[in-house]
Amino acid sequence: MNTSLTSAATPHAHRIDPLELDSYQRAARLVLANHLVTADHPDRAALPLIRRWTTELREDLAALFGYRLEVTETTARLFPVTDALDGGRPARTVTDRVFDRRRYAYLALALAALGRAGEQITLSELAEQVRDHSARIDGLELSPERAADRDAFVDAVGWLAARGALSLADGDATGWAADPEAGEALYDIDRTVVFALFRPARAVQHLRSVAELLGEDHPGEGARAADPAAIARQVRRAVVEQPVVYAAELTAPQREALATDAVIAGVEAFTGLRAERRAEGVALIDTSGRLSDVRFPGTGTLAQVGLLLITEIADLVADLDNPLPRRPWLPGPSDDLLAALDGAIPEGTLFAPMLDSSGDPFADETAPRDPFGTDERPEPAACPFVAADRLREIVTELAERYGSTFAAHWLADVPGLTVEVVGLLSRLRLVRPVTGGVLVLPALARYRGAVVSVRARRSEELL
Repeated sequence: MNTSLTSAATPHAHRIDPLELDSYQRAARLVLANHLVTADHPDRAALPLIRRWTTELREDLAALFGYRLEVTETTARLFPVTDALDGGRPARTVTDRVFDRRRYAYLALALAALGRAGEQITLSELAEQVRDHSARIDGLELSPERAADRDAFVDAVGWLAARGALSLADGDATGWAADPEAGEALYDIDRTVVFALFRPARAVQHLRSVAELLGEDHPGEGARAADPAAIARQVRRAVVEQPVVYAAELTAPQREALATDAVIAGVEAFTGLRAERRAEGVALIDTSGRLSDVRFPGTGTLAQVGLLLITEIADLVADLDNPLPRRPWLPGPSDDLLAALDGAIPEGTLFAPMLDSSGDPFADETAPRDPFGTDERPEPAACPFVAADRLREIVTELAERYGSTFAAHWLADVPGLTVEVVGLLSRLRLVRPVTGGVLVLPALARYRGAVVSVRARRSEELL
């Protein structure tokens, strides 16, 4: 056994009194699930619990994952390390709508404006400042005369309010969104929360590629790529950040670390959760419901249809008389996505002296980095392939069979329902969307033979 992997990090959980261990592990799950904790977000009990264990949490997060934790009297801010691009956890509105590009832009500009504001600000004043900033950006503007712009701006403000950066003192944002001439809202600004949010891990103006946001930030990173301790941190990060870690997506050293008992045991001791191990990979099972951003199985139409759909897919995979076609599973970061994001970087905002400096740790890099190292991965496995038309047929059949239990707007839009459900299963790493359909990933097999109980609505609910 590689002792450098097993002895590199010993969590405080092994030394905490067993009577207090549950409290510490709850604090650990809160920090991992909420990178920003304030007096009210995610709830009033979270920040006092984290402050109680600040020292132990800070040391364990650094040793196990390479994360940095900053705790003040009013905030706790986790600065994680990102190893790969992940589009599965977007910002969402208070009504669970995914942020689009306009909402992200308004959010960034609102944060910039709040950083220079006083103790209070009205919604119209903040909108005016965001409008002035957006007018200097090609293709982006905030016009209070347009309802779509107002709605997007209010969604960005709502995101800030949900995290405690703003608190409503008077008025109503909905009224302003409906009619900016008649409605108004006054917000108190919590500057400590604003500053905690407005703290990028790296100066964005100094980056030449999105790839430079990936991986641990320290000098000589290329020379440390094969460091066993660094590899173990990469694997632990994947275990707590991804629903399933597939061995096929890892390099040889990472697969070795994933198979090392002490590496996974450190995550289990820190979070209080158990890891489910299979030949194909590892999944951390969150029975507490305090670490996962998406609970599955769960309530609601999407989760219900998702579970019904994967049981149908599992039956298709198990049908030996009518075997599904198989396609190669080609994991890894998307070069096309990296190139698309890099192409959107405005060159006029880059700080040239920093880019040309010989001391830049990325000066010799001309292509996006592979955050997982250069070791070859195993030959890609072949996964069962289900065509998009077949998926739509299955969801249509499910809607006909169980439609009385679905939300009305989804029942009226079965194609849209199919897209959203496949997106949910993709985020859970049960399927992988590819051209023309989806690949069935190994973790879906754990739901094979699942019995789904569908509750029929009472007649008054249907009315």
